[in-house]
Amino acid sequence: MDFDFSPEDEAFRTEVRAFIAEEYTEDMRRRTSKSTTGYLEKDDHVRWQKALYAKGWIAPNWPKQYGGAEWSPSRKYIFETELQRAGAPRPVSFGLKMVAPVIMQFGTDAQKERFLPDILATNVWWCQGYSEPGSGSDLASLQTRAVPDGDDYIVTGRKIWTTRAQDADWIFCLVRTSNEGKRQAGITFLLIDMTAPGVEVLPLPILDQTPAPLQEVNEVVFDEVRVPQSNRIGEENQGWTVAKYLLEFERGNASAGGLYGAIAKVRHMAEHESAGQAPLIADDSFRRRLDSLEIETRAVEVTELRILSSLSSGERPGAESSILKTRGTEVSQAISELAVEAIGYYAQPYDHDVLAFGANMPPIGPDYSMNVAGRYFNLRKASIYGGSNEIQRNIMAKLILGL
Repeated sequence: MDFDFSPEDEAFRTEVRAFIAEEYTEDMRRRTSKSTTGYLEKDDHVRWQKALYAKGWIAPNWPKQYGGAEWSPSRKYIFETELQRAGAPRPVSFGLKMVAPVIMQFGTDAQKERFLPDILATNVWWCQGYSEPGSGSDLASLQTRAVPDGDDYIVTGRKIWTTRAQDADWIFCLVRTSNEGKRQAGITFLLIDMTAPGVEVLPLPILDQTPAPLQEVNEVVFDEVRVPQSNRIGEENQGWTVAKYLLEFERGNASAGGLYGAIAKVRHMAEHESAGQAPLIADDSFRRRLDSLEIETRAVEVTELRILSSLSSGERPGAESSILKTRGTEVSQAISELAVEAIGYYAQPYDHDVLAFGANMPPIGPDYSMNVAGRYFNLRKASIYGGSNEIQRNIMAKLILGL
């Protein structure tokens, strides 16, 4: 395995850093510093993604025939890592990295012409309709029903934990079209217009108390929503195959860059917070825990590079993406816990007005304490979404260890 990047790749890294320095404005950095989720207001994301679109960098994974960059695995890794290290927003994945590859793989020519250009240009915002009340990680137990009616389906049911559904123009959904045979055999993949009559978005408050309009997750209710059958991706009752294909793009993204950035923030806090008469960073116990997390992050990075080497050789990572998902989320949670410990009592106050974008009120405590507790609470979900870490370990045991 060769972990060294080529001179051309290093030149590309320099170009990416220059782009971030120019386009990731100080105003956007201040907004990001208040976010507990990494999400900004929709207008901010749209401006950022349109800048990437103008540069030709919005779709690293897309083939050139659809307007993508079609980068090598090493360039994709460098791009994503540099965004994370800078704390810049990642392009929102639901359209670009999730439903678009599905449309490319399973969609008709008409569907590709209709949906892909607007996804690429960030003219539409997508959300994901998979989980349901009572379903959780058992996706095959979903109950949202789609009944054929002429050229349409009539969709009735509920989706839950739907990220930024309040901003979405479209939602891609798994629905049940048959109860016969195996549960997986009766599922269909639909694209649904969020402005269609009968669609309702209900906010779901969570522990991080993210203020409006940045609220993260929602419940989406479908009350006899009429959806054209032309919005079906793939064949009826074959949605499970489509869903599994999509999950390959949801799991195993690079995370080491973000972990290094989070560790640097905790180190900065520890240099400015006191432990008795000395800075907290001078405390041997605290410093050992911080150094241990940096070693864990290095291990995640080496695993990413090992998979990158395989990808560059034309191999597929397969179940190894479960390793990255599991360790990446666990280390990020541990870093957030140490951050709360570092700021001590300043983790306690919650001031909605301070966190709101555009607010000019001073925070209670130092600036770096504003979103630490909210970030800690928000990251509790990281070991659940995209398939819980328990499920990831089952995958590793079966497909990697052969148990």
